[in-house]
Amino acid sequence: MKTSYIFLAPGFEEIEAVAPIDILRRAGMPVKTVSILPQNNVVVGAHSVPYVADMNISELDPGVDAEWLILPGGMPGATNLLQCVPLTKLLTSFGGNIAAICASPAVVLGGLGLLDGKKATCYPGMENMAPDSVVFTGSNVERDGRFITGRGPAWAAAFAFAIVEASLGKEKADEVMSGMLYK
Repeated sequence: MKTSYIFLAPGFEEIEAVAPIDILRRAGMPVKTVSILPQNNVVVGAHSVPYVADMNISELDPGVDAEWLILPGGMPGATNLLQCVPLTKLLTSFGGNIAAICASPAVVLGGLGLLDGKKATCYPGMENMAPDSVVFTGSNVERDGRFITGRGPAWAAAFAFAIVEASLGKEKADEVMSGMLYK
């Protein structure tokens, strides 16, 4: 299985990164965290928790063949993701699976036009950050084609389980849920 990459920007919502990292790894999916800070792998989240990323975006091949590119939300985390030129180039050229939660579906994916004509969800009130061509459903987790979006911090685990199900099937997602006492 290909590696999934979770991008960390200053001000990211910590639970929206840590829950997917943990759940994907429990499912046996290889995951790497990527700092978007040039030459600095320590990224401080929205609640002042510092995280040491596995790698720096400068180390990531722009033509990476990934299982998923995953974007936590939070503010100003989502804005910082959108302002990272190497990341936006990667997202716009990537033809594979992309997942984003909280502010990131609207701010990043919507801002880049990647969700045009797609159903998505995001943190309530962030919808106006995306073009009108995005169909926001208000669901807790939404999947449309190669995109999975999540509403916010309370749904970080459900968001991660949707990623596992999309890659490894419902049975594997249910197995991990059961082991975590999620169901």
